[in-house]
Amino acid sequence: MISKVDSQSLDLKELWLDDNQLTELPEDISSMIHLKRFSAYKNGLTSLPEFLFNLTNLERINISVNTISHIPQSIGTLKKLQVLDINHNRLAEIPESIGNLTNLQFLYLAGNKLRFLPQHLENLKHLVYLNITHNLFEDLPKCVEGMTNLLELRIYHNSIASIPGFIENLTRLKEIHAMNNRIETIDESIGHLRHLKKLMLEENLLKVLPTSIGNLINLTDLDLRSNQLISLPDTIGNLHSLRFLDLRNNHLKSIPTSILNLKNLEKLDLRLNKGLVIPDWLHILEQRGCTLFY
Repeated sequence: MISKVDSQSLDLKELWLDDNQLTELPEDISSMIHLKRFSAYKNGLTSLPEFLFNLTNLERINISVNTISHIPQSIGTLKKLQVLDINHNRLAEIPESIGNLTNLQFLYLAGNKLRFLPQHLENLKHLVYLNITHNLFEDLPKCVEGMTNLLELRIYHNSIASIPGFIENLTRLKEIHAMNNRIETIDESIGHLRHLKKLMLEENLLKVLPTSIGNLINLTDLDLRSNQLISLPDTIGNLHSLRFLDLRNNHLKSIPTSILNLKNLEKLDLRLNKGLVIPDWLHILEQRGCTLFY
C-alpha cells in the first residue's frame, strides 16, 4: 500500500504495483495528477475506482491478469492514453467510450469473454496494434474497418468464421495472426493488403484460397497448416517475397508448378497431406537452398 502522500509522490510520472495481491487500488493514487504510466498487473483486482480516470495525464495503463469484470464508461476521459492493456480479465463487454481514446495506439483485450466490440471503436484511427485473442468472437468486429492505421491484427483462438471484405480498408497491415479459429472463407479483397508480410492461418477450416492472394507481393510468411485445403491457386507463385510456406496436414493431392517462381523460398512443408503426389521438380527448390519436408 501507499502509506503517505508527500510532494514527491504527487509529482510521480510512473507507478508500478505489479504482483502485489491487491484487491483494490489505494485511494492515494487519486492525488497523483502527473502520472503518465500506471501498472497494476497480476493482482486480485475485481473492479476499478472512478478516481483512476480523473488522472487525465495517463498515457499507459496495464491492468492485465486480474479478475476485472467491468470497465467504467469514464475511461473515455483519458484522452492522452496511448496504451491500454486489459488482457486476461473477466470482461464480457467493454465500454463504448473507449472509442473516445483517439490517441490510443495499442489495445490489448486478450483472454476475456468478449463476443462483440462497440462500433464506436472505429474512431481509433491511430491504433496500430489490436489483440482480441482468446475470446468468444464469431465474426471479426465491424468496428475494425475504421482502424485504418493498424499494422498488426491478432485474432487467434476465437470462433471467427471468415475474413470479410472490409479487411481491404486496413491497407497498412503488416501482420494478421488468425490461427485457431473456424475460418472457412477469405474475401478476395485481402489482395489489397500490399504491405502484408505475415499471414498466419493455421488450424482453421479453409478448403480454398482466394486467387487474389497472389497480390500480396510483400508476404514473407504464409502458414496454412491444419486446414482442409484441396488445392492452391496458381497465383501463389506470384508471392516473390515468400520465405516460409507451411502446408502441413491438409487434403492436397497436388501443388501448382508456379511454386517454382518463389525464388526466395527458404522452407516448404508438405507433410501429412495424404495422397499428395510429390512432383519431380521439387528438387529444383532444393538446389536453390530451400528446405523441404514431405
